Amino acid sequence: MSKYLWQSDADAQIDQTIMEFMAGEDIVLDRELFPFDIRATAAHVRGLERIDILSSDESANLCALLDELLQEFTAGNFILDERFEDGHSAIEAFLTERAGKLGARVHTGRSRNDQVAVATRLFMKDCLHQAIELNAEIALSFLSLAELHATVPMPGYTHLQRAVPSSVGLWMGSFAEAFTDNLAFARRVLELIDSSPLGTAAGYGVNLPLDRDFVAAELGFGRIQVNPMYAQNSRGKYEIMVLQALLHSMQDVRRLAWDLSLFTTSEFDFVSLPEQYTTGSSMMPNKSNPDVVELLRGRAATIEAAIVEIQATLSLPSGYQRDLQLTKAPLIRGTGSALQALAIVPGLVNGLEFKQENMLAAITPEMFATDSALTNAVAGVPFREAYLMAKQNMDEKAQPDVQESLARRISPGACGDLQLDLIRLRLEDEYGPVKPGSDSRT
Repeated sequence: MSKYLWQSDADAQIDQTIMEFMAGEDIVLDRELFPFDIRATAAHVRGLERIDILSSDESANLCALLDELLQEFTAGNFILDERFEDGHSAIEAFLTERAGKLGARVHTGRSRNDQVAVATRLFMKDCLHQAIELNAEIALSFLSLAELHATVPMPGYTHLQRAVPSSVGLWMGSFAEAFTDNLAFARRVLELIDSSPLGTAAGYGVNLPLDRDFVAAELGFGRIQVNPMYAQNSRGKYEIMVLQALLHSMQDVRRLAWDLSLFTTSEFDFVSLPEQYTTGSSMMPNKSNPDVVELLRGRAATIEAAIVEIQATLSLPSGYQRDLQLTKAPLIRGTGSALQALAIVPGLVNGLEFKQENMLAAITPEMFATDSALTNAVAGVPFREAYLMAKQNMDEKAQPDVQESLARRISPGACGDLQLDLIRLRLEDEYGPVKPGSDSRT
């Protein structure tokens, strides 16, 4: 563009090297935020109409042009590139080109500071909605497997050592509850950030009676963010909250990936992955590698790094500081990486196959020692004595009944009483009704 929004004829000539440094990745990053920026601009226009800054015809004209811009951008006919300083200036340039001085009036009562804040807030809300849907889908996938394989025996491990008999139902149920928690956490973050910063301008309000509540409702916000200075101070802080919600999910994905990495080895051979989730070796014809699982395991690091990057940026005083621009890249990178990874998980889970004979064969007699100790304790033997008796009298040739052991594990949530129905009820409370054995909402 020939002149920047803030530039006057009297300003010194712009050093392009400095401008490129200040703009950074903004144009590329703003492509992710652009549709939300357009939406927010249309709501701002309708807000200006409500306080008679714009007539109804002027408002309708500008909103129609904004719809046209969104359509052209979505279709790839409007390219957000280096012609523009950022997405905000691209919107104003488009409107001014099409509507002349009317287009130049669109920025009345707002700053690029609250413009980027509201676009980013809408972007984050959209990410959280996607995260909620994906967490629900993942939780349901695990629930279905837990219900289908509720009593299938497998070894339970502590310290990566064989500990006690367990079941696939318990293993899969643990992830069903974990992703229900993740869904609930994402919902709470969504409720917390669901406030509109639009109308706070550069952090100190404006001398106009802006109808901020109306504009917030137009954009689907639950409320306004009241204090203009806090609207600026919350930038980065809210981004970290969103990334933390996604990190909780990705930490559970990482744990699942670790389990599958172990249990698909020939040393364990408990599980086989869907074929499309593996690749061959370029050199060794005998290899089938769990590449997707390993990359899922590594993706949590991207979110963690994004959080640390934003945290390091936020060593700032109150009010807007240009440093806040640097929170945009890690937010977009982190959310994109997490959502892409989460979208892969349901297909992986649904395609798992459990090698029941191998899992049963790995349950060895000494793993029933805890059962023996507790049986004697119930009979009146002090537990520490019962413990020592079980430790000293383990019969390595005995063949205990695995199913009986699992059935007697009746503490709530254990193998004999998985209470998967309670996990499902909680998932429904957080997400909405789902059919038993189904991977979708009713």
